[in-house]
Amino acid sequence: MKAQDDETVVFSWVEWPSKAEHDAGWAKIMADPRMQPGGAPRPFDGRRMIYGGFSPILDA
Repeated sequence: MKAQDDETVVFSWVEWPSKAEHDAGWAKIMADPRMQPGGAPRPFDGRRMIYGGFSPILDA
């Protein structure tokens, strides 16, 4: 990420109970006016954010 000396790298993990819960929750998040372009100022540069979805290969 080429973090600068005055920046902090944060790692976060969210585990949804099901795909249906994920889809419903994500729809609510994206409907929030604060998430719209030009909304509240963001505390980070979203262009440098990395995220993805994963499927478990082992659940012991």
